[in-house]
Amino acid sequence: MTDTPPNPTAIETQRERIRAAHLHPSGERPASTARGLHHTALISSDVERTVRFYQDLLGFPLTELIDNRDYPGSSHFFFDIGNHNLLAFFDFPGLDVGPYAEVLGGLHHLAISVEPERWDEIVHRLDNAGVEHVVHSGVSVYFRDPDGARIELIADPLGEMYGSKVL
Repeated sequence: MTDTPPNPTAIETQRERIRAAHLHPSGERPASTARGLHHTALISSDVERTVRFYQDLLGFPLTELIDNRDYPGSSHFFFDIGNHNLLAFFDFPGLDVGPYAEVLGGLHHLAISVEPERWDEIVHRLDNAGVEHVVHSGVSVYFRDPDGARIELIADPLGEMYGSKVL
């Protein structure tokens, strides 16, 4: 395998081909068969530490903590991330699931929209808590949760990305 840099012209040509073949104008797109994201589930190595991070630091209320029906002794717990969406976690005590890793088909990052005033407040909380983070474009902040999952909080409204409509 060689480490040749990608050709920007070829990449943009590929994107344009995909757009032309698959991206329909908003008025011509069929309605989605989905009604929304029920929950996204991540893995936690420590339930209480995860609750303190997501509820106490980020401000996402814990809504339920139940037994994981698929693995005895494991917990399944949920946080309200607004708009009837949930962020869920499992813990798997006794299993060596290994550290977080970005892999093909895996999670690169989870982007959660927050109101601009709340965004500023949370960035200050991250500062005060000593959580390493990077602010990008004045509307996105990236950081890792206690188990290494990359999280983005974005001040853009749902359906927008850096001021452009994506939905």
